[in-house]
Amino acid sequence: MSQQGEKPAAHEDDWWRRLYDEAAPDTGPSGAADSLDARFDSASDTVGDTGAARADDAVTVVPLPQPRPAETEAEAGGPPEPQAPEPEPHPRTATAGRAPWEAPAGPSRPQTFAVRPPPPGPPAAESSPEPPQAQAPGPARPAVGHIGDRPPTYDSEPAALPASGPDDLDDLLPDTVVDGARHGAYTLRAASVRGDSARFRGEPRRDALLTARFGDGDSALVLVAVAGGGPRGTGQSRPAAADACRWIGGAVARSHARLSDDIRAGRRGDLKSGLHRLTDRTYGKLRARAAELGLEPSAYTAGLRCLLLSADPECRIRVFFGIGPGGLFRLRDGAWQDLDPVLPATGNAASEEGPGGDRLTMDLHITTPPSPYAGNPPPSPAEPFRFRASVARPGDTLLLCGNGLAEPMRGEPALARELARRWAADGPPGLPAYLADTQLRTKGYADDRTSAAVWEA
Repeated sequence: MSQQGEKPAAHEDDWWRRLYDEAAPDTGPSGAADSLDARFDSASDTVGDTGAARADDAVTVVPLPQPRPAETEAEAGGPPEPQAPEPEPHPRTATAGRAPWEAPAGPSRPQTFAVRPPPPGPPAAESSPEPPQAQAPGPARPAVGHIGDRPPTYDSEPAALPASGPDDLDDLLPDTVVDGARHGAYTLRAASVRGDSARFRGEPRRDALLTARFGDGDSALVLVAVAGGGPRGTGQSRPAAADACRWIGGAVARSHARLSDDIRAGRRGDLKSGLHRLTDRTYGKLRARAAELGLEPSAYTAGLRCLLLSADPECRIRVFFGIGPGGLFRLRDGAWQDLDPVLPATGNAASEEGPGGDRLTMDLHITTPPSPYAGNPPPSPAEPFRFRASVARPGDTLLLCGNGLAEPMRGEPALARELARRWAADGPPGLPAYLADTQLRTKGYADDRTSAAVWEA
């Protein structure tokens, strides 16, 4: 049946069967003038140059500009004015030798698309142009300066990477780490930088830095741990400072809920006894690790100094604890206060009064639990336990640092004055600026510099 409902004649069915009979051979091009090939060639001639085109080739047809009527000088009254050339239309691309629905043969070729010219700018002013104004300079890149008339001996940039092997990759420390945060009523900045001497000799950074937050909301607790490794050239295969930070961090994390409650409630006695126990356990692990490595306890140890900061904006109690050399300073009213007590030669006792009447709790004589790697209880650390809990005031800056920065802070007054000038005026710096500030170089001080500063809002 056809679309109109008529029954096709018999000869029509025969024609369709002959056309789509797969068993019939291909008849090839017809020699008659009215064949399908002849009609296709005729259509191709109307859209392309058959003399220059072959089958399956793309022919670009560009229309020629129409000739203008001839015009003499006498008729025009003078030489004709030059006319701007008319824009040529976009060329049409036609295909000769194939049907429009067939894919072109041969390799694909890139296509060029017309680009619309940008719109013209505003017209120039009639008045004489003013001289160009000098552009404002961009932000100043933080630079590492130095204190004193002459720069230090070593270069301010790293010179060599530390040597390592296939078994030492887990213990590699990068040259520099920097961190920061804003919680409660304070802003924290922290950085640890390899010393100039270690950079020159290709030795690893021995200091370690840990910044961590435990918990959420106002009950969260922020821990900053600064650990200083042993003296240069001891050949420790693993940095003890990194172990000290990791182990004290784990101990505080497991007890952070109770510690946070004690800080917010001001339970000073509970804090100092509990933190002393956590610190002793950390040093017990250091001694056990030294035994595993076949080292004396003194060859695998580190000074450890920590800050505990509550995330509660209503709580301004700042807790410091730790063992070993370093520094704790406070910038108040434009002047630095050294909050670390001066230990006597014996190292077993010290004054508990600090600047402003704040009490510092030193050696509490709390026994250390026995180590599983030794038959007898381990001896107490050579350095006494330090503890301080104080109330911060708005505008204070508290600086916790390792010995690499504490020594020049105490021995070079120009460094302390410069940091006070930079930090007392414009509030907390950004991370790059803080890193540059803590790297202010001073001749004679080339150890690692690790520090954390807290700006009170």
